[in-house]
Amino acid sequence: MNYRWTGPGIQFTTPDNVMRWAGTLSAGQQNASDCVVEAVNGKDEFLVWAVCGAGKTEVLFSAIEAALHAGKRICLATPRTDVVLELSPRLKKAFPAIDVMTLYAGSADRHGFSPLTVATTHQLFRFIEAFDVIIVDEVDAFPYSIDDSLHYAVHKSKKVSAATIYLTATPSKRMQRLYRSGKLKAVIIPARYHRQPIPVPGMKWSGNWKKLFLQQKIPPAINGWVSERLKQNIPFLLFFPSIQVMEQAIPLFKRLSPKLSIVHSRHPDRKEKVMALRNGMIPGLLTTTIMERGVTIDRLEVAVIGAEHEVFSESALVQIAGRVGRSFANPAGTITFFHFGKSKAMVEAVHHIQIMNKDAMKRGLLDE
Repeated sequence: MNYRWTGPGIQFTTPDNVMRWAGTLSAGQQNASDCVVEAVNGKDEFLVWAVCGAGKTEVLFSAIEAALHAGKRICLATPRTDVVLELSPRLKKAFPAIDVMTLYAGSADRHGFSPLTVATTHQLFRFIEAFDVIIVDEVDAFPYSIDDSLHYAVHKSKKVSAATIYLTATPSKRMQRLYRSGKLKAVIIPARYHRQPIPVPGMKWSGNWKKLFLQQKIPPAINGWVSERLKQNIPFLLFFPSIQVMEQAIPLFKRLSPKLSIVHSRHPDRKEKVMALRNGMIPGLLTTTIMERGVTIDRLEVAVIGAEHEVFSESALVQIAGRVGRSFANPAGTITFFHFGKSKAMVEAVHHIQIMNKDAMKRGLLDE
């Protein structure tokens, strides 16, 4: 039996076996998947609050399959092009029997038409009441989190009766209030798919790091941390509060290893540098918050320099911590907040992760 979707002068045929994903879901994922299917069928507004590394993309597959079989048109939108480029091949692999359109600035698919679209939130300005289901991934990410026009674009692009699914590991305070007051339906996945707890950040005083960098010195605590990872051949990311401070510091770190490099939002070969780190060609990267999401590297460890800086919000610090311990083979690892004085955001980020681990244990989602 085939299912048919009809658009303006265009028809799509959806085969029975439209989804070819052969993986299995954890208990937490399966519960969330069932909830998302119900939300899509019920045309609801729904939040999936899933910790970093929970496998939230796979949670969507059954709902997308159900929507396709019901003749619905679906869009998975996200604020960042990097995430679009990471999600698109995964969806094409999971749904090989249909065309998956990929939209971002300069993409080749800009004039295509398909039942399943992956797009940046900026691309949604092009659509008017086009989608029966819209999924907004990384709903807390910049620039969507601060740009009301992008919220308007999402609203404009979906039909009045559309289901709206939000995904994030770090929902805004407003979203949390709506959930707790019962005004926004939600499901929480407090555990990663590998059933191991999220590594809890450690806080370490590093002195006046800004002054020491200006004096052409690496703070001793940070020097020791980096040297130990270099010695043990553990890949690492060092997060800095600004490009300026990072560029001041890189010559100092190159004394420890000339292979160390930097990445930031204006860096032309950011993807190549990340691939080099993943493949063991370079030992570590100095970065800004541009790398707080969408990075999965086995055995990776992370440190934040100047974690008390205002650029490191609770959300950013939770996301940064979420880069560590993401694989079955290596579910542990260290995340260190180096600081010259603890901030409220630092304390709240640690508390956030501890609460999720506690909830996961209580629900039997972690191995003893």
